[in-house]
Amino acid sequence: MSTKRCPPRGLEGASRLENQARHRRGGDQPFGGRVAIRMRAHRLPDMDAASLSILERPAYGLSEAAGYLGLRRERVRAWLDGYTRGGITYPPVIRVDSTGDDIVAWGEFVELGYLREYRRKGVSLQQLRPVIDALRQELSTPYPLATAHPYIVGRELVWELQESEGLDPAIAIVVRTGQYVTLAVEADRFVKKVEFDPQETGGVRRIYPAGKASPVVIDPFVRFGRPAVEGVATERLWELHDAGESIDEIANDYDMAENLVRAGVSYEEHQRSVAA
Repeated sequence: MSTKRCPPRGLEGASRLENQARHRRGGDQPFGGRVAIRMRAHRLPDMDAASLSILERPAYGLSEAAGYLGLRRERVRAWLDGYTRGGITYPPVIRVDSTGDDIVAWGEFVELGYLREYRRKGVSLQQLRPVIDALRQELSTPYPLATAHPYIVGRELVWELQESEGLDPAIAIVVRTGQYVTLAVEADRFVKKVEFDPQETGGVRRIYPAGKASPVVIDPFVRFGRPAVEGVATERLWELHDAGESIDEIANDYDMAENLVRAGVSYEEHQRSVAA
């Protein structure tokens, strides 16, 4: 008889795992169950989870964030901190100032996911910087593209800012059709993959990386933000299957429907094929 594998779920389970991991590693902060990177005290001097908004929460190491987004580490670094090429320094797209910090906040991760939708447009996303800066001021948040406002009630504002900054239409957030302002294809695709918090600032609280028809979810409060199905990391499901366990055996062990296990394994296989 096999022993049921019952993963901790939600914030309570995550907190318990964090405490266990800290005890084992002598205080190191876990990120996705991988090698820990100590958080730099100068960034968040009062690391009280209750006092942080979801967007401010430290979520991933740089390489881990890049892996989950299917992006090269160098590209993630350039979007976060800017880069220098040909003697010219280009400012960050996401961070207000370049910090060089390898810790990626949840709000930064969400905005990286937004930029990812435009990665094949052939236009430098650094051009978005003035529009994002203006939205920071208007919305009083460091992560405007990780909130619902620009996509739902603030489209006219975004349109005006795009026009005033002369943003290339190829990377527009919204487009005007007659008297209506609608989301650009890429922005609409992003919105369909996220779930906004109905309270507070309306920040993104969950990401469905394969779309909402898939059970795979990235939630900063579940499995340390690792892609998961029903609270079980997709990486774990794939590892078990790769080691020879059948889909139905894994499903039985986790008391999970076979189609959910299959979705998790398929997601991981796709991520690995992209990264290869």
